Amino acid sequence: MKINREIALEGAVLKAVSPLPSERVQRLIGPLSTKAMSLWRLKRLNCKKEKITRKDGSAFRVCIFRGKKAEGKTVGVLWLHGGGYAIAGPEMVCLSFPRHLINNCNCVVVAPDYTLSTIKPYPAALEDAYLTLEWLKENRERLGIDYEKIAVGGESAGGGLTAALCLYARDKGDGCIGFQMPLYPMLDDRVTETSYNNTAPVWNTKANKAAWRIYLGDSVMNNSAPKYAAPARETDFSHLPPAVSVIGTAEPFYAETKAFFERLGEQGTEAQLREFEGAYHAFDMLAPYAKISREANAFLLEKYEEFSEKYIK
Repeated sequence: MKINREIALEGAVLKAVSPLPSERVQRLIGPLSTKAMSLWRLKRLNCKKEKITRKDGSAFRVCIFRGKKAEGKTVGVLWLHGGGYAIAGPEMVCLSFPRHLINNCNCVVVAPDYTLSTIKPYPAALEDAYLTLEWLKENRERLGIDYEKIAVGGESAGGGLTAALCLYARDKGDGCIGFQMPLYPMLDDRVTETSYNNTAPVWNTKANKAAWRIYLGDSVMNNSAPKYAAPARETDFSHLPPAVSVIGTAEPFYAETKAFFERLGEQGTEAQLREFEGAYHAFDMLAPYAKISREANAFLLEKYEEFSEKYIK
């Protein structure tokens, strides 16, 4: 597998030290990771934290980031963090694409600590994501958001959850999502051309299989897995929000992401996907100073502004 030379060194180091291919390790570090991240204050990103209460009385935190650009009207963005559904927390925004939105745009980014699969499997994460969407709509004026339509995005598992949330909201008749940004999304529990025997850095076949087993349990890789868990299983791609994303050709999610965007386009949705030759999973986060990463983030920022102008009303 050929890795882009700009990010090859970082990839080799990450591949050597990553524990993620182990299901046991994912289960162990998942709950610990979100607790550790909850201690991050992120004042430099204008972060404050609140709680959303579920119907059963339990609650989860949301990180609210206010963009540093004051000109123009404020766009609301719901961002869902990555981590294979199993690990990490909303504070990961400080490493992922939304940091560019916060530094360059007039926006409010809301990132929830949705339930990790290592704590409770599907559909807990989707339920929390939709509850956050409802909460964001209800608190729009208090948060200083000027539009009824919002953008939804996420990286990796958060990208898959973004696609699932868009399907779920469409099927419930909720049209509040203006556009979506599912970045290198985790969409398909089934074997694809690029998720089979993938040995790339950061996220590979072993890590992917482990994460899907934790998220879906006995439903993984059989016909009982629902489309809201694995959005690539959807057959009706009509009336979904416009989409923009990036994907590396070396990573497991390349084939499923490309197919997903092709089907969106075939059924009349604007869908723009930019491919990066030899890039592995989350390359923009893990090698942020590489030219290829800067190009990816510049493309996404340009398209965010373009799609906001066209689809956020």
